[in-house]
Amino acid sequence: MQAATEQKAIAERGTADPKVTFIVPCYRLAHLLPDCIESILSQSYRDFEILIMDDCSPDDTAQVARSFRDPRVHYIRNQENLGHLSNYNKGIGLARGQYIWLISADDRLRRPYVLQRYLDLMEQHPEVGYAFCPGMDLVEGQETQVLPYSVHGERDAIFKGREFLAKLVFRNTVVSPSGMVRRECYDISKFPLDMPWGGDWYLWCLFAFHYDVAYFAEPMVCYRRHNGSMTVLLMDDDLCGCSSEDIAMPWLIKQRAEAMGYRSLIEPCLSAAAQEYADRIASKRYRTSHSRLTVEGFERSLEQDTSDPRERNYIRTRTYAAAADRYVWQEEYSLARKFYLRSIRYSPWRLRSWFRFFALSMGNVGIGFRKALLAVRGLKGESPSKG
Repeated sequence: MQAATEQKAIAERGTADPKVTFIVPCYRLAHLLPDCIESILSQSYRDFEILIMDDCSPDDTAQVARSFRDPRVHYIRNQENLGHLSNYNKGIGLARGQYIWLISADDRLRRPYVLQRYLDLMEQHPEVGYAFCPGMDLVEGQETQVLPYSVHGERDAIFKGREFLAKLVFRNTVVSPSGMVRRECYDISKFPLDMPWGGDWYLWCLFAFHYDVAYFAEPMVCYRRHNGSMTVLLMDDDLCGCSSEDIAMPWLIKQRAEAMGYRSLIEPCLSAAAQEYADRIASKRYRTSHSRLTVEGFERSLEQDTSDPRERNYIRTRTYAAAADRYVWQEEYSLARKFYLRSIRYSPWRLRSWFRFFALSMGNVGIGFRKALLAVRGLKGESPSKG
C-alpha cells in the first residue's frame, strides 16, 4: 500500500519539468515543516517543484505535508527509514529541475527574491556549479546573528573553483540550506553514505574541482539551531565519528587533487589536516570526550594517513604549533611552550615557532601580544562550527 502511494505521488507531478527542484528532507520535524514550505512558496520566481521527503517519520508529517494545496508541493514517504543521506540521494534521483536546492524542514528562506537572484546569476554563468550565501542563526524562532563562518566578504562574487577549494578544505563555510546546485554536479557524485557528518562539505569541495562558485553577500536563508537538528543529533550520538570525518576530509581532497594533477592544492590540504589534528589535541571541545587525540594517537594516525616522511614532518611541525596556539588562548602556557618546542624539533629553522615560543618567555607583554595576534586570526582555542 505504501509503495503504491509513493508511486501515485510521483506520477501526480505531471510531465512538465520545472526549472528548480527543492528537496525538503523531513524526519520528526512536522512542527517546523510549514515554516520551511511557506518560505519556498513565497518566492517571486514560480517555476519550481517541492519534494517533501518524509523518512518514515513517526509524527504527523504526512498530515502537515498534505495540507498544502499548491500543486507544486509533492509528498513522498519512504517505506522504511533510509537515514538522512540515502533520503537526500533519493530526492536527488527524483528531482526534475535543472537546479536542485536541498533545504531541511527545520530551515527556511528569509527573502522572497533569493531564488530569482540565484537563477539570474547561474543562468548567465554556466561555469558556476553552485551558489550560496551567509546564513542567519535562528534560535527559538528568532533571528539572532549572521553566522560568522559563513561570511565570505561584503560583496557578491564568483570565486574560481579551485581557489575557493583551497580555503574551503580548512572548514565548511557553506551553510547547507543556502546552496543551490546545478544538476550536473550530482552526476559527479551524490552524498557518500559513509560520511553522515561531512557529506555536504565533501560535495562542496568536490564540485569546486570542476566548477566555479557564486557567493551572495546578503544572508538570505535561516539556519535553525535546536536540539532535534541533524547537526546536534550527530554530534550527541557520535562526536568521535564526526571528528574522524573532519580529519579524513583534507586527506580525501588531497587524494583527489593528486589524481587530477592539481599540485597547488596539496599544501593547503596538508595545512588543513594539521589544523584538524591540532583541534583534537588541544581544543576543549574534544579534550573532555573520547574523540580527544593524544600525541601518541596523532602519530599513529599520521603514519596511516601518509607514507611520505616529508609530509609527516610538515604536518607535525604545523600541528604542534597550532596546538600550542590553542593552549595560549586557553591560558595553559606550560603546555603551549611544550608544544612549540615539539614543533621546533621537527623544523628547527622555522622562525615563526621560535618567535611564538620566546614571546611566552616575555611575561604578560609577550603573552598579550600573542593572544592579540590569535584574536586577529579568529582563533579562540576551539574548532569552528561545521555549518
